[in-house]
Formats: sequence, C-alpha cells, structure tokens
Amino acid sequence: MQPTPSADPAASFSFRRIAVPAFGPSLLFGLGEGAILPIVPLMARELGASVSMAAFVVTLIGLGSLLNNIPASLITMRWGERWAIVAAGVWSALGMALCVLLPGVVPLAIGCFMVGMSQAVYNLARQSYLTEAVPAVYRARALSTLGGVMRIGMFIGPFLSAAAVHAFGLSAAFGVGIAGVLAAAAIGARLPDLELPSHLAGASAPAPVTLGAILADHRRVFLTLGLGVLLVSAVRASRQAVIPLWADHLLLAPAVTSLIYGISGGIEMLLFYPAGRVMDLKGRRWVAVPSMALIGLALLAMPFSTGFVSLLAAATAIGLGNGIGSGLIMTLGADHAPRHGRAYFLAVWRFLSDLGGSCGPALLSALVATASLAGGIAVTGGLALLAAGLLGVWIPARNAATPATPATPPR
Repeated sequence: MQPTPSADPAASFSFRRIAVPAFGPSLLFGLGEGAILPIVPLMARELGASVSMAAFVVTLIGLGSLLNNIPASLITMRWGERWAIVAAGVWSALGMALCVLLPGVVPLAIGCFMVGMSQAVYNLARQSYLTEAVPAVYRARALSTLGGVMRIGMFIGPFLSAAAVHAFGLSAAFGVGIAGVLAAAAIGARLPDLELPSHLAGASAPAPVTLGAILADHRRVFLTLGLGVLLVSAVRASRQAVIPLWADHLLLAPAVTSLIYGISGGIEMLLFYPAGRVMDLKGRRWVAVPSMALIGLALLAMPFSTGFVSLLAAATAIGLGNGIGSGLIMTLGADHAPRHGRAYFLAVWRFLSDLGGSCGPALLSALVATASLAGGIAVTGGLALLAAGLLGVWIPARNAATPATPATPPR
C-alpha cells in the first residue's frame, strides 16, 4: 500500500469510513474460528484419536499462533497489513479444507496448526493497521472494539456450526469456518490505504529496521510492561478453565455450568466499547488495574463458593473484570510500538501475550496435580493481583495522547 499524505489525521478521521473493512473481517474471522473450535476434538475422536491426542490437536491452534508471531511480522513488513490479512484468511481456509479433504488425525493436526499460523498473521496485521490508521486519541476505543467484535464472532460461530452439524454432520462445521475466513479476506482486501502524516509526507525513506534492533531499543518495555502483559494473558487463559472445573467440583449439572459460563462471557461482550472510552479519556491505568484486581479478588473468592448462586457471583465478577480490560493488551502494544519496525515490535508483544496464554493453563494444571484445585485457583488469583500491581507501577498515570481527547470520535 502506498501512503498518501494527510493534513490532520485526528480532524479528518472517521470511524464510519473504516468500520466495515476494519472491523468486519474480525467478526467473520472470529465466526470462522469459533465454528470449528468445539468440533475439532470431536472430529479427532471420530478419526480414532485418544482423548489426550484430541486435546493436543486443539492445542496446536494456539501453538501455531505462538510460534508464528515473528514470521507474521516478516509477512506484514513485506506485503503490508491489507494483503497480510487477505493471506491469513486464505491460509486459514486451506487449513480447514485440509482437515476435511484428507481424513486422518495427522492432516487434522496439520490443518489446525495452519489455522493457528493464520491467526498470528491476522491478529498482527489488524492490530498494526489500526495502530496506524486510527489517531492516538481514539486508539483504545478502536482496539477495544476490534477485540470485542472478534469475541462476538467467536460467540456466534458455534451456534452456526451446531446448526450445520445437525443437518450435515461434523464436516459441515469446517464449511462454515471456511466461508467465514474467506469472507473476512474478501472484506479485508477493501481496507483503505494507510495515510502518512503530513510532517513525514516529504521525508526520505527511513533506514531498514531489524528485529534485533527493536529488541535492543525496547528491551526495557518488554521486560517491564511485557511481563505484565504475560501475566494478564496467563490469568485470562486460566480463567476459561477455572469456572467449569470448579462447577464440576461442586457437582453442578453441565447445563448449569454452561449457563454460568455463558452469563460471564455475555457480560464481557457488553463492555468492550466503554472500556476503550475510559482508556482514551482517563488513561490506560484506569482500566488495567481495576480489571486485574477484580479478576484476582473473584478468583480468590471462588474456592469459597458452595453452589450455583455463589459461583455465578464469582464468575460474573470475573466476566466484569475481563470485560473492562477489553483491548488492553493491544492498546498498550500500540502505544509503545515505533512507527518504523512496528510489525516487529507488535510480533514480540504478541509472542509475550501468547506465551502467557499458553503457560497459564499449564501452571494451573500443574498446581491442581500437585496441590489442589482450590490452591491452583488461589495462585491464579494471586497472579492477577500481582499483574494489577505491576501494571499500576509501569503504566503512565495518563497517556500523552489523552489530555485533549474528544469525548466522541468524528463519524
């Protein structure tokens, strides 16, 4: 994409101009992935995989994302954000097609890894695009909306795949997924060109930036805020397992467990835009600290719950805490990413986030195996409070872009 000059990005910016091409692919990409996630382990079992192997196949999606964050930055730097988004959608569709066209556990595993690879490319490209396309004064609202729309898509996807599976069998879920990610690629191809700020429009091209230079120049950010982000991701990933595990410990029926989990998730989806607005108007710390503190206190309280009502209260508090933190990790990464070499910086940032997301459930599993479920939940709550403290120290009280932030972005 060739940049074109712009006189005043904040004054001329319009959410309406980029709404469909920027947020539409996130909804559809989330829908496509959400359609296959509940079906992958069932497909693996139908193909003869053991329970542990079926779980490993699901893990390959997250592993594919974790291991391909750095390669994703190379793709984004080489092709640009728009075509990286398109390539991610096509690659994800190919992975899903492989899962059904070549029956067997191995092709299914390879296809799931490909879906994870595409996830890394897509997430990096969409974050990089909005970091540049949206003025800093509206950044948190844009990135929170981006994350929230993705969650809505992943919420809708399983319902669509359930209808398709009921009518045509397990493979039909992958058809829904393929349609979703290809539609995301098609809309992503219509992203408007990025505009270059007027003070840089006539400047000569900057010297090439390397990944090593980004690591060296921003090592303090990675070792401070990056650690906080790792903890946030670890807690967020663990909380998805904590609610159903403790519900099972209380001998609640699966339908009741699903209801509790669904209510918690529904609260999260309602709060993404208010969370972004607070971050833009007040600063990132106003959301980061309360979010992790609330999740931490709710997790510490959960082992004391004894039935549906008390567990629902704890799960609701977790959903509220996670909801007000929507877009936090992406916004912090965008705030500190340099203009030149931005994709490299965000790749490392996402690697730290994905690493935390992988290590959190693993730590919970180890604690449950060696101590107890209640102990594992309590330690996870302690990590959330630690994250709240660290973010409170390392996030500036008010971002540089915040003071003159208009309350309502131009349309």
